[in-house]
Amino acid sequence: MAERVDTSDDWIIERTGIRQRHVAAEGECTSDLAIKAAERALAAAGVDGKDIDLIVLATATPDYTFPSTAVTVQAHFGCAGVPAFDVQAVCSGFVYALTVADNFIKAGQVKTALVIGAETFSRILDWNDRTTCVLFGDGAGAVVLKAEEGDGSSSDRGILTTHLHADGRQHDLLYVDGGPSKTQTTGYLRMQGREVFRHAVVNLAAVVDEALKATGLTSADIDWLVPHQANRRILDGTAKKLGVSPDKVVITVDRHANTSAASIPLALDEAVRDGRVREGQVVILEAMGGGFTWGSALIRM
Repeated sequence: MAERVDTSDDWIIERTGIRQRHVAAEGECTSDLAIKAAERALAAAGVDGKDIDLIVLATATPDYTFPSTAVTVQAHFGCAGVPAFDVQAVCSGFVYALTVADNFIKAGQVKTALVIGAETFSRILDWNDRTTCVLFGDGAGAVVLKAEEGDGSSSDRGILTTHLHADGRQHDLLYVDGGPSKTQTTGYLRMQGREVFRHAVVNLAAVVDEALKATGLTSADIDWLVPHQANRRILDGTAKKLGVSPDKVVITVDRHANTSAASIPLALDEAVRDGRVREGQVVILEAMGGGFTWGSALIRM
């Protein structure tokens, strides 16, 4: 990165906590990453791709303007006929997608849902802008949701509550300066980092409190906080505001950078696979992204 822009490894680590990032290969698309993550999620869940009833894919960097990246994933798994669509809420996309799938299940319309967060943000970065290009990476993560009866209490397993918000007045603080209708171009990511940081800590703490109040739980009941991996300072500030011990925060931003909608499922996957997150534990997911959009999901694993 220091060879591209006026920066240094020490500066990046001190300001962001990011030590490395992954970039998709030439010709590798968001759908390629999404399919790989979905294959691993389905294998972990013991579910065949043909048994999927719904695919919701969160991304701000789709393969095409249309069709959706979700239908490319659908074609790969051979589950033609089931609903498949993208959700665009930038860094909050995975929480939005998870909420959509959860409500489909609660409504009794589907029994098995595949939820994916996948991004190739490297394709919309201005590699001459050191305030943004050092922050982002590419990646994908996925989960499988299955319908199961519960008693409606906070002791149930699965998604206990979700909460979503947006504030379009903050458009100019974090956006991409292009689009098919506006400029007929892809555009590049633009951000006012200091203002985004200020809003993020306040909004993220508030939406976690909202989830706890909805379930009657407290911050002491949280086993793990799995936040959107935007910036180490935001993660530390949010945990402090919530009164959550730093050792209960799953952090992967140092190795993945900000992968937008992919960051929460990537972090969750790592924590499940290394044994930190276990069955029966209470996990809170939270994210904020361009728009602004923000949201939380409280889960008992």
